[in-house]
Amino acid sequence: MNEGNRVPPGAGTEEAAGAGPTPDGDFELAKPARPTPLHEPDPYSTPPYGEPGPWAPAPPVQHPGTTPTHGTPLPSPAGPHGPAPAFPGAPSPAAPAAPAPAVTGGPATAPAPPSAPLPETAPLQGLTAVPEPVVAGAPIPVPPVAPGPAQDPWGRYDPWGRGPLQQAGAVPDGERRNGRRGRRLLVVWTLAVALVASGIGGVVGAYVEREGLGGEVTLPQAGSVPAGRAPDSVAGIAARALPSVVTLHVSGSGEEGTGTGFVLDDRGHILTNNHVVAAAASGGRISATFSDGDSVRATVVGRDSGYDLAVVQVHGVRGLTPLTLGDSDGVRVGDPVVAIGAPFDLANTVTAGIISAKERPITAGGEEGDGSDVSYVDALQTDAPINPGNSGGPLLDSRAHVIGINSAIRSADGGSDTEGGQAGSIGLGFAIPVNQARRVAEELINDGHATHPVIGVTLDMGYTGDGARIDDHSANGGPAVIEGGPGARAGLAPGDLITRVDGERVHTGEELIVKVRAHRPGDRLRLTVEHGGAEREVSLVLGTSEQN
Repeated sequence: MNEGNRVPPGAGTEEAAGAGPTPDGDFELAKPARPTPLHEPDPYSTPPYGEPGPWAPAPPVQHPGTTPTHGTPLPSPAGPHGPAPAFPGAPSPAAPAAPAPAVTGGPATAPAPPSAPLPETAPLQGLTAVPEPVVAGAPIPVPPVAPGPAQDPWGRYDPWGRGPLQQAGAVPDGERRNGRRGRRLLVVWTLAVALVASGIGGVVGAYVEREGLGGEVTLPQAGSVPAGRAPDSVAGIAARALPSVVTLHVSGSGEEGTGTGFVLDDRGHILTNNHVVAAAASGGRISATFSDGDSVRATVVGRDSGYDLAVVQVHGVRGLTPLTLGDSDGVRVGDPVVAIGAPFDLANTVTAGIISAKERPITAGGEEGDGSDVSYVDALQTDAPINPGNSGGPLLDSRAHVIGINSAIRSADGGSDTEGGQAGSIGLGFAIPVNQARRVAEELINDGHATHPVIGVTLDMGYTGDGARIDDHSANGGPAVIEGGPGARAGLAPGDLITRVDGERVHTGEELIVKVRAHRPGDRLRLTVEHGGAEREVSLVLGTSEQN
């Protein structure tokens, strides 16, 4: 609006001034008389509510009604002054200017000179026009309201300032799409920020680790391990067996050696290999060292080169704990085993493996040249590491029962120069089955010697065919089939070829001896024999011999 339409600050004062043109040619409205104050002046000259000013007309009283559901068109109520705007604050079409209010008790004012129309401007959203101030005592003009869309602005009035009221209902499709689009955008931005942050963190962490930054280094450490172990674990087996295992140091006949043995009973009998104590058989010295470090003298009770077994005894030792002897016939290939010994004089060494095979025909010894020191063993094969010094030690099953006596190894060609040509384990170890060792040990303890089962024939050890052939004569020129022996009574003859024992194939003379040695004297065997292209089966009872 122009200056001619603006109410001066002094309008509505107590005295009315005459209206007339101002020195600059403009007109000034007449001032009405000031009304009498309704209270005594403030002694502090402070208006109680500030300076008086213009007053806007109060909106009509609205009675609350039912708020229509969001999206429902509202009726078009027409008040006495015309239809309401489409929404609060919306501009209305141009209306004719209201006549200027008359001043009560004063001269008429001259009409204001025409002024240039203001340029059209866009209405301000949300603003409402303030009506012209009125002079006290004059009627309140009501400006006409331009017609507009039929909608009641007060029908959606929210006294708490929270916006239009609406009932819960279906979200419009546009709003739903906008909400989903916003959520998707939020998820995408969150993922992008997370990826960027993780990448930066990884780069920073790698740099810090590479450069060794971050202060002192503290290495992680596992918690304490429980002291107990499962009885069938390697640790549990070793804990039970080690107190019963001894390390044997042998010297005599210009030789020295180290081997292993284990306690058989509480009287001090210890089982080991014959080749371990053979050097002390003619007045040498044997020292037995237990797992706690105590060492005592030991003496030979009996030994047998054919089975490569020997029994020594210690005296004056109390609290001995014998190892329990198991059943080697019940062992199966793949069963776990533990070997204990003193490889290369490293006492109380524990190794573990499995049973790799059974009934391996093993021959060992033969240094004498006459076969008197050759041992024939129907052995258990194991991959548990066995090395020089393990000989005579126990081979244990998962219950810590002895199932074999470690006796021989198969080594790769050559050996270590520092160990006098002795090679180490390549995973081929052999043990005497405990069922065979039990009988021999009992005979050595009770009689001082062991008996050997025999069939009473001389075998041709130079035969290269398949099977065990009976020689034409004995080593001293006598008959190959001993008269009155088990073989003679079963009808065996020189030149017969024995191919099976109890249905199991034999390929050499050594294998036949091993099969026979696996039995006791008096056991009955069933042999498959070939002669002149004819095959027959014979049954015989094993005899006994005190010689190898």
